[in-house]
Amino acid sequence: MFRVKGARAVALLDAWLSWARRCRIPAFVQLAAKIARHRAGIVWSLTQGLSNALVESTNTKIRLLTRIAFGFHSPQALIGLAMLALGGQCPDLPGRAQPHPRIWQ
Repeated sequence: MFRVKGARAVALLDAWLSWARRCRIPAFVQLAAKIARHRAGIVWSLTQGLSNALVESTNTKIRLLTRIAFGFHSPQALIGLAMLALGGQCPDLPGRAQPHPRIWQ
């Protein structure tokens, strides 16, 4: 259904939810109840193409930088590292003819 998108995907979701609610397998019934609680957000994602993937990706990268920065003497060093890695800036480094390619893009 996530490959289909739009109104067709919503119809597929509703059909699956209908089947899962009537299913006699407890795991499917529980999953259908959870999906039904979040149906509005799922429908929004299917019809509008929006998600929180970018935010989650940035959070994961910041967690990685926090582990790298363990032992720094101040939080400003971590903030600087995050701004350098995720801030979109790519300053020229001394002794290099071209800017170093960014690790995360």
